[in-house]
Amino acid sequence: MSKQHQFDVLIIGSGAAGLMSAIQLSENLSIALISKDKILEGSSYYAQGGISAVLDSEDSFNSHISDTLNTGFDIGNEDSVRFMVEQAPMAISDLEKAGVNFSQERGNYDLTMEGGHSSKRVAHVADKTGQSVQTNLLAQVQQKQNITLFEHYLAVDLLIDGNTCHGAYVFDKKSHQVISFVSHKTILATGGASKSYLYTSNPDTSTGDGIAMAFRAGCEIVNMEFTQFHPTCLFHPHAKSFLISETLRGEGAKLILPNGEEFMHNYDDRLELAPRDTVARAIDHEMKTHGFDCVYLDISFKDSNWISKRFPTITKRCHALGIDICSKPIPVVPAAHYTCGGVNTDLSAQSNIDNLYAV
Repeated sequence: MSKQHQFDVLIIGSGAAGLMSAIQLSENLSIALISKDKILEGSSYYAQGGISAVLDSEDSFNSHISDTLNTGFDIGNEDSVRFMVEQAPMAISDLEKAGVNFSQERGNYDLTMEGGHSSKRVAHVADKTGQSVQTNLLAQVQQKQNITLFEHYLAVDLLIDGNTCHGAYVFDKKSHQVISFVSHKTILATGGASKSYLYTSNPDTSTGDGIAMAFRAGCEIVNMEFTQFHPTCLFHPHAKSFLISETLRGEGAKLILPNGEEFMHNYDDRLELAPRDTVARAIDHEMKTHGFDCVYLDISFKDSNWISKRFPTITKRCHALGIDICSKPIPVVPAAHYTCGGVNTDLSAQSNIDNLYAV
């Protein structure tokens, strides 16, 4: 007979969504938070660029909503987009309360531009935003006596009776035992499935486990045909899924062919700051047309001290691989980045299965 744990809430996934969910729940609840690998090994930790939010008085919710819907070819749900946009500044505030110190410029947020946006609205922590978010949220979670962390525990299937979720069967990767985690509420915070692609910015943990479990349990799964490809993942035989942040292009970096020729003007008037799907397709087209293994992203025309300060993580990683981004362009290829689909929920994260939520 398998072991059994009982909690008020079971959270499956230890990325930013899972950790923040645990923090914001009542301290009167007993909470289990399980991670299939090390707590800090999910995709959230490796996010570089930043978080989009209306934080400038000259920006507006309506502008952010319009940009989001237009970039998604009006396929997005407007109510969901509006909810996300209007909640984003509060989310930034919550992260600051958890200890995240967003980069500042003369006492204000050092907002940067990314593709598809009409205003600078990306708050960041240099080029290691995800690392800062994850480490600070984890520190908050570790201070709470009502939250128990389980590392190297792989959720296998949800415990379903009728149309109600009662927890999950979980595989302890160290003891090789299957354990029943029985809970009143279960939250899926398991991320996407981009590791199913050859080139991806995601770590090995992004295998779509939560989506598959939800599907087997009878959840409505939507939009799985949409995977966002990031235009610029480092192309190097010894680099494993290393992202070259979009904020380089937001700061003026140019995409070029091996001969130094710029090409984005052939595809979109917004050039390097066109939406990610447009830029990724443009790169893919150039690679296939000319038989190139990659294209290049060049920011070497900027001051080297500024580059090193603004992009310390990218500078250090590339330097370790023999690429001086202050003097040479960076070899890049498009890579699977974000699973746009998943479990269909309402704006309170409730799925069509009672007591099962997805964030």
